[in-house]
Amino acid sequence: MEHQCLKDKVAIVTGARQGIGRAVALALADAGASLVLADVVADDGKLDGVAAEIGRLNQDALTVKVDISQNADVEKMVSHALELYGRIDILVNCAGVWIPGQTLLETPEKNWDKVIDTNLKGTWFCCRAVGRVMARQGGGSIVNLSSQVGINPGTGAGAYSVSKAGIIMMTRVLALELAGKNIRVNAIAPGIVKTDFNIALWRDEAGAKQMGRMVPLGRLAEAEDIARAALFLASDDSNYITGVVIPVDGGWQVGPPRRPD
Repeated sequence: MEHQCLKDKVAIVTGARQGIGRAVALALADAGASLVLADVVADDGKLDGVAAEIGRLNQDALTVKVDISQNADVEKMVSHALELYGRIDILVNCAGVWIPGQTLLETPEKNWDKVIDTNLKGTWFCCRAVGRVMARQGGGSIVNLSSQVGINPGTGAGAYSVSKAGIIMMTRVLALELAGKNIRVNAIAPGIVKTDFNIALWRDEAGAKQMGRMVPLGRLAEAEDIARAALFLASDDSNYITGVVIPVDGGWQVGPPRRPD
């Protein structure tokens, strides 16, 4: 990809405070984009820290506290972006929650609501609000974060799997509906990524190595692996791609590596 391939573009990244969201924001900024960094937590210094990192890349960054499950928050985020930059070219929906270890039969209604309202409805709120702006502009790129457990159910993932499967169908529907407006909508389905979001899965080195052996490429993903895929989908290098779900999983879907006989 060309250096500065996103020069003069404006991108919103939700869940930008840490993990995949932070890595995506830095990748887009390094490619020349100005950033709106959105997160539900904005008072612990981490979101401002990401903005400072982007500043050192000589790019602009606006930080906004946003609960994406609340439409009013999402609309304010979009308004702030337009007030500062005048346009929105890219949206990457990284914000999400996971309440691990609960089957669907065990999940309390309040936990179901929290996961579905944030991951699925919140992603829809963001796509709807930004999509309307992109439609007026005449184009844009939306990248949604799904998951491998949105393609194949995961043990103990419960409502999270359902929400991520819903994001896949939402991506496809929006891609169909918005193609005539020159808006591309795609999704990424990561495998296990080494972030604080799921640190319980890979906390110890031995456990991480054991899980890595289940992946054909032999390791768990880093946040930057996902960010590179997001950058590709956000850029014009993917200008004939819409409605797809790209697994970024080290070959997880292929199956565990086989030892030679």
